[in-house]
Amino acid sequence: MSEPLFRPPYDPELQVVLATPSPVPITITPDLIPALRAATQALTAKDVIGDRQLHHSERVIPGPAGAPDLIISIFKRHDHSGHGPGIYYVHGGGMIISNRFHSLGTVLDWVLATDAVAVSVEYRLAPEDPDPAPVEDAYAGLVWTAEHAAELGIDPNRIIVSGISAGGGLAAGIALLARDRKGPAIIGQLLMCPMLDERNDTVSSRQFVGIGVWDGPSNDTGWDALLGDRRHTDQVSIYASPSRATDLSNLPPAYIDVGSAEVFRDEDVAYASALWASGTQAELHVWPGGFHGFENRAPHAHVSRRALDARLAWLKRVLETS
Repeated sequence: MSEPLFRPPYDPELQVVLATPSPVPITITPDLIPALRAATQALTAKDVIGDRQLHHSERVIPGPAGAPDLIISIFKRHDHSGHGPGIYYVHGGGMIISNRFHSLGTVLDWVLATDAVAVSVEYRLAPEDPDPAPVEDAYAGLVWTAEHAAELGIDPNRIIVSGISAGGGLAAGIALLARDRKGPAIIGQLLMCPMLDERNDTVSSRQFVGIGVWDGPSNDTGWDALLGDRRHTDQVSIYASPSRATDLSNLPPAYIDVGSAEVFRDEDVAYASALWASGTQAELHVWPGGFHGFENRAPHAHVSRRALDARLAWLKRVLETS
């Protein structure tokens, strides 16, 4: 892909952050996956909890039929009692890297603010475990969470699914699976800069090549690893690539946010429009000058604070009305 002549500028505060070195390269190629995976999987619960007053525990649960068991992490406030809302979280990493603690700080802040219980799942990664492994793992974890809600301190009628980047795409995928398999009742889907469309053929996917965070060629690397030879064919499942779904009716309300200066901008806007066209409620935010995952790398920037506040406000509204 050739570099386009025009693209939205980065927010000035975020531009400064982008200029600082990052351990993750702008363009991720298949040969870089092993080293990046080793680095990104070193993150622990202690790293993400920091000084937050939260309790963390782990469980080994059954995976999908015929697949290995899964590990989940459970986070709750020290003073949690009774049965409150549940937040089922799916981590990012382009389907190829990271672990269940990736970008979890925002979710842990939601736990503190709402007394929710958060569950984060460790799903299998591509290319070793291609589609449908990641989405089936994520769905199996959701089903287990709903079935064991009482022992986790969760109200099974107040579960929200959430994810960032690839995890946002998987969260959208398991919302579709829950609808089609008549699975857990989900009251909302909170999708942060979600990776939704394996075609990777939008204006924004061509605008950000060799610049920013997770550029267009990196996106090809992730989708190729997940789908292999099925990519760009009619063999691609809507649960792997939710943007391919033609019926988005009877889904829980969605919150979708994305930066104006990142690859996923156009597919995320299109997904919100498709939800509205199918009669599903969605709230969409396109944050001006935001790169991919900007609020995690620059949480104190003005646009990051606005994004974080908007997410929490939506979450509280959904929980208050459920």
